[in-house]
Amino acid sequence: MRHLLDTTDLSLCEIEEMIDLANDIISNKKKYSHICDGKKLATLFFEPSTRTRLSFEAAMYELGGNVIGFSEAASSSASKGETVEDTVRIVSNYADIIAMRHPLEGAPRVAATKTLVPIINAGDGGHAHPTQTLTDLLTIYREKGRLDNFTIGLCGDLKFGRTVHSLIKALCRYKGVRFVLIAPRELQVPDYIIHDVLEPSGALYTQVESLDAVMPDLDVLYMTRIQRERFFSQDEYLKHKDAFILDAAKLENAKGDLTIMHPLPRVNEISTEVDDDPRAKYFEQALNGKYIRMALIITLLKWGDNLEY
Repeated sequence: MRHLLDTTDLSLCEIEEMIDLANDIISNKKKYSHICDGKKLATLFFEPSTRTRLSFEAAMYELGGNVIGFSEAASSSASKGETVEDTVRIVSNYADIIAMRHPLEGAPRVAATKTLVPIINAGDGGHAHPTQTLTDLLTIYREKGRLDNFTIGLCGDLKFGRTVHSLIKALCRYKGVRFVLIAPRELQVPDYIIHDVLEPSGALYTQVESLDAVMPDLDVLYMTRIQRERFFSQDEYLKHKDAFILDAAKLENAKGDLTIMHPLPRVNEISTEVDDDPRAKYFEQALNGKYIRMALIITLLKWGDNLEY
C-alpha cells in the first residue's frame, strides 16, 4: 500500500505513467467507466473546498465507484474532539481509498500511520497540494508537450501558496526549468523553498516584484490569489490583495504561445477579459484535475493490489 502525501513520493517515471494514463482516460472515457465498480472513495475535508473535493467525487463516479465523506470539519466527529488518527482509522474500514484535506500541515502524514487504505493528501495548510501539482504537470504537458526546458513565472502569494510550493518541488526535478518568482517582498517563497529545494537542485531562479518586466520571458505564467484565510490580520490582507492583477494590457508583451494557469478560485488577480484569450488555460486546468485524479485513484488502488487493471 502506498500513499500520495507529496509529489516527491512519486518517481519521474511514475509521474510520466500517470500523465500517460490521464491522457488515455481523456481519449477513451468509456474504457475506464467501470474500472472502480464496487470501490468507495472517502473524502475527508476538514477545510472547505470546491474544485478539489468535487473533482475527486466526479473522478470516482466516472470510474464507476461510489463516494462517502464530509465537506467540513463541523459536520464530522472532529467537532466533538475526535482526533485525525481516530477518524481515519474508523473511515478506512468503510472505504477503499481516502482523499483528505486538513488546515494543519502534516495532518495527512499522521493519518497515513493509522489508515488501512491509501491516503491522498488533498491539501494540508500552506504546506503541499500534490494532486493540484499533478493537475498542473498534466496541463503543462498537454500545452507544451514537455515538462523540461521552459521558463515559468509564479506570481502572487508565494509565501502561503501550497500549490506553488508543491509545483516548485516537482518542476525542480526536470532539466532546464527556470523559475521567475514574482511577488511583493513580504509574500515571496519561504526560505526553505530557496535553501532546501531550489538551490540544491541547481535550478535557475530569480525573485522580482514586477510582472511587467519579466512577461516577455515567460513560457508559462502561474497566477495565484492572495489568500485571505492565510493572513492573521485583515489589514495585512488588504495591503497585498491587489498586488498583481493580470489584464489584457499586461499580456501585450507576452509570448504568443504563453500558457496562463491558475489553481483557482480567483478573486480579482485575473481580469475576466483574459478568459477569452486563447492563452488562458485555467478552466482547462481545472478539468484536467478530474482526469489526473482518476488516474491517481486507479494507480494507488492497483499498487495496493485492490484493483484488477
